[in-house]
Amino acid sequence: MNFMDVKAIPFYRKRKKRVGRGRGSGMGKTSGRGGKGATARSGNETKIQFEGGQTPLFRRLPKRGFNNPFKKRYAIINIKDVAQFEKGTTVDANMLKEKGIIKKVLDGVKVLGDGEMKNPLTVIAHKFSKGAMEKITAAGGVAKVLS
Repeated sequence: MNFMDVKAIPFYRKRKKRVGRGRGSGMGKTSGRGGKGATARSGNETKIQFEGGQTPLFRRLPKRGFNNPFKKRYAIINIKDVAQFEKGTTVDANMLKEKGIIKKVLDGVKVLGDGEMKNPLTVIAHKFSKGAMEKITAAGGVAKVLS
């Protein structure tokens, strides 16, 4: 082992940078803040989208499309989700929420026709697809539409 192999014990914390303590410290005069202007002053907080007076990116990009504020969003379920209930059960939004099939009712419940249904059920929802309506009636059930 040589003297060159000996390493200093790592310091347990990093010392705080002391600014404004003269030229010799390397952090004198402007204290690492550059020249003049708002960024050299204390209390300067620019917004995250600020680009130094240049037109921000979100204003330079063209706007596309249309967001309809009156659009209805439905909680969507399939026939296979409804088919798990026992024969003769009335299935509505509250029951679907209790079983954890849907999280929120939103503007209503829509039943789609994916899956098979064997036991007759009364399904109450806001909308049904044609396939779902046919499968429910073919199994001997009833599909009631809420308005």
